[in-house]
Amino acid sequence: MSESLLFTSLKLPNGAVLPNRICKAAMEENLSAPGQVPGPELLRLYQGWAKGGAGLVLTGNVMVSPSAMTGPGGVLLQAGSDLAPFRAWAKAGTPPGGHLFMQINHPGRQMFAAMGEQAVAPSAVPVDLGQHSKLLAQPRALEESEIREIIARFAATAALAEEAGFTGVQVHAAHGYLISQFLSPLVNKRTDKWGGSRENRARFLLETVQAVRAKVSPGFCVSVKLNSADFQKGGFEFEDAKWVAAQLNTLGLDLLELSGGNYESPAMQGQTDDSSTSKREAYFIDFARQIAEVTTVPIMVTGGIFRFATAEAALAKDAKGFGVGVLGIGRAMAYVPDLPNQWRAGKMTDVNLPQVTWKNRTIAGMATMALTKRQLNRAAKGKGAVWGASPLLTMIRDQMKTQKLTKRYKAWRAKGA
Repeated sequence: MSESLLFTSLKLPNGAVLPNRICKAAMEENLSAPGQVPGPELLRLYQGWAKGGAGLVLTGNVMVSPSAMTGPGGVLLQAGSDLAPFRAWAKAGTPPGGHLFMQINHPGRQMFAAMGEQAVAPSAVPVDLGQHSKLLAQPRALEESEIREIIARFAATAALAEEAGFTGVQVHAAHGYLISQFLSPLVNKRTDKWGGSRENRARFLLETVQAVRAKVSPGFCVSVKLNSADFQKGGFEFEDAKWVAAQLNTLGLDLLELSGGNYESPAMQGQTDDSSTSKREAYFIDFARQIAEVTTVPIMVTGGIFRFATAEAALAKDAKGFGVGVLGIGRAMAYVPDLPNQWRAGKMTDVNLPQVTWKNRTIAGMATMALTKRQLNRAAKGKGAVWGASPLLTMIRDQMKTQKLTKRYKAWRAKGA
């Protein structure tokens, strides 16, 4: 398997070279130390991935604002942050000869109500999770001055990531977080220059990328994670994604990752509210090959890759000669952190991930995330995977841990953080 295309190098537009085509994709760890900084557990987790054989490692969410966290155990990097823990993280998590990108994000309306913060969004449109909607905060619409401030925060966090020793950043514009909310006509009801037309809805993303690129050096990689679609009727659609990709083509981007879905329609877990979308392995590959037609930026795809044969097939070009350059592997590498090395050695071709098939998609999604976080927690403690864990009990344990972290976060915020 060592001669597989998976293990060939890829030169990015700014000259940086990935030693192979496998990326440990971003997963939310919720493992910050007190003060929302990386600590020993996060470092141990990333040391495993750095040794695991991936050419590129992506961190989970690093937030750009203390009042806007995807979870109470998240990491924050902003002006004034102590860079020492981040330098340690960069040293621990960078693969030999490879790259470590920091994913930077703002949750917008996808923020838990229990955290006690005011959620913000393009418009005051709450997340609709049916009977579970009250779990998330009621958002208010952002003022234009606040939009400008958040863009500046993304740029500042990117510059600090470079200073700390990371080799790139990924601007998270997918999965229903703030930038994705601006792109979606279902959430963005604004009538000013930040809403309405496709050009206006994309303004937040495009200006954020420009601001980030202007703050970092040419050799520092800048990437974006974009939905191929939201998989919601009337939402951000595939043709929108193609148009946005074409615009990003001119902004000095080095890698474009494609995924899909959001909290309301979790396509990133293989589930959508669009019954015409089949549940299959590598479920964003077909979209990616079509988007590759409109951009020269290398395309990365994440979602549903846990078999060697699937990974190899995903890198194959279509009849027009377009294809994917990098494969992001998330959940499979939560269970098997050294999966790339295993594949290279021909020892493990498949990872049989546990599936949660409950009818309620929201609860099934929460259970799937809880099972993954359980494995991340175990790896952070130097322990191996548990393959037969109960989804229900794991979800209860995760909620109990989240409650403790929420108390810690709120106490930290009360001190004026």
